[in-house]
Amino acid sequence: MLRRRSQFFVFLDNALSVKAEDEGAGEREECALTPFEEYLQTLLQIKMTSSDQFDNLEKHTQWGIEFVEKYTKFVKERSEIEISYAKQIRNLSKKYQPKKNSKEEEESRYTFCRAFLTTLNELNDYAGQHEVIAENLTSQIIAELTRYLQELKTERKSHFHDGRKAQQHIESSWKQLESSKRRFERDCKEADRAQQYFEKMDADINVTKADVEKARQQAQMRHQMASDSKSDYSAYLQKFNHEQNEHYYTIIPNIFQKLQDMEERRIERIGVCMKTFADVDRQVLPIVEKCLDGMITAAEAIEPKTDSKQVVESYKSGFEPPGNVEFEDYSQAMKRTVSETSLSNSREGKEKPAGKSKGKLWPFIKNKNKLSLKLGSGPEDFSHLPPEQRRKKLQGKIDELNKDIQKEMDQRDALTKMKDVYIKNPQMGDPASVDPRLTEIGQNIEKLQSEVQKFEVWLAEVEERMPSKSDTNRRSGFFDTQNNTAVSNNCAQNRESPDGSYTEEQNSETQVKATPNPTSTAPDIDDEFDDDVLPTIGTCKALYPFEGHNEGTIAVAEGELLYVIEEDKGDGWTRVRRNEDEEGYVPTSYVEVFLETNAKGAMTYI
Repeated sequence: MLRRRSQFFVFLDNALSVKAEDEGAGEREECALTPFEEYLQTLLQIKMTSSDQFDNLEKHTQWGIEFVEKYTKFVKERSEIEISYAKQIRNLSKKYQPKKNSKEEEESRYTFCRAFLTTLNELNDYAGQHEVIAENLTSQIIAELTRYLQELKTERKSHFHDGRKAQQHIESSWKQLESSKRRFERDCKEADRAQQYFEKMDADINVTKADVEKARQQAQMRHQMASDSKSDYSAYLQKFNHEQNEHYYTIIPNIFQKLQDMEERRIERIGVCMKTFADVDRQVLPIVEKCLDGMITAAEAIEPKTDSKQVVESYKSGFEPPGNVEFEDYSQAMKRTVSETSLSNSREGKEKPAGKSKGKLWPFIKNKNKLSLKLGSGPEDFSHLPPEQRRKKLQGKIDELNKDIQKEMDQRDALTKMKDVYIKNPQMGDPASVDPRLTEIGQNIEKLQSEVQKFEVWLAEVEERMPSKSDTNRRSGFFDTQNNTAVSNNCAQNRESPDGSYTEEQNSETQVKATPNPTSTAPDIDDEFDDDVLPTIGTCKALYPFEGHNEGTIAVAEGELLYVIEEDKGDGWTRVRRNEDEEGYVPTSYVEVFLETNAKGAMTYI
């Protein structure tokens, strides 16, 4: 029985024959590859190349991130060095700052000492500029790079995730293509075997017609399955080719371009930070130059002649130069007849010039007692010093005592005012609790006033013995302006010691001490309101409303602006003025005070 073979089987036979010939040629020529194998080999090479490129880019971008971290660490260490350097410079400036004692105050009179102090102050400002450098490096570079590193790591992770995802997708498509190809190949082999079996059954005359028909149907079914597999394989092949083309010409280039842009932005950011690194130093150069110019100006202001005059003025003694030494003629005794008169005259002539000479030369004779005196260990009246130096020491001591008295009086005034407030407002405190402190301050004032009187007596003695320094205006007028208590003093009997120093004997019976009453001399608050018009020293703003029912207080509203005429002296009250006719006290905690820069308000804390 003859049947026509379908065109598909003719095509299949031709393909198999070509394949067999190619296999024979491959056996003859081992180096020759089929086009399909060449395609597979090329595809594998592209796949491996793409994977290698991703690995290389991943390593390079990771190295770029590590470089940014390294540069950030470098800038951070530079900032720490600047902070440490500024701290050391400040400590150095603080270490050599003059101490608060009399010796340093005396040294400040010299121009070279003032120049050194200016240098220390300018050096302190110079250290501040290094702190500014550290702050700018931290804020403009370290903080920015730290934030940028987080963004860079996130962006890099996203790009490589997209690349791996695209790579996995193309590999999945390749696996589907391989599966459809193998299925098509298997169906073709099955169709070939079914066709051969049908032909064998059809040629056998002993086979029934039913068996032949069954073999024919089986062959047709296999042919249909091979045709369907071919269609699927063709569709998968077209799909894979499209996805492969999109993968290698669109997706992967876009990812690589994003990675390139990311890398260029990283490099650009590093360049900007390096420029900022230099600009931070350049920004402080004008101020550093001003500091250096200040040092140079201070050095140029040193005046050697002025300093030497200061030394002369500080250590001049006030003594007149000694006169000429008279000639003592001892030959007169040999020419005269020895008599009581000549003997007495001779003795007088001997003793008088000697005494005169001794009085003239005493400032230049070293005294063992004088040499044993150390700085600050001399007598209280400074009698071991020359007249001019003694006068300066006594005047300085009087000034110090007057300052101490003024401080004690300020405290007494504040306590008196506090006591008056307590009397008017018993709920704020007990007036009797202030009395012990007032008594103690009164005793301190009395003691200090006695000391001032004593030193003024000594100062008067020195000025009387200095003809060229008879200015009596140096004496303190403290008691005439601060105290109305009459004080009578009797000058002490004075004598001059053989070595030129001055001593003093005071008659304690004739000296009358001043005993001021601390409560009677305190000014009354009401009198101050009526007679004194205090100047404005600043402004204040009421933070809370205050009704001001008590006497001496003033009512204020929240947010009201007032003038400050007296600062809080430790009693918790501030004196304010609304207009020329309305003023009083308000609690300090109820207002916010803004004092003027030139206002000198005295605040005393008890």
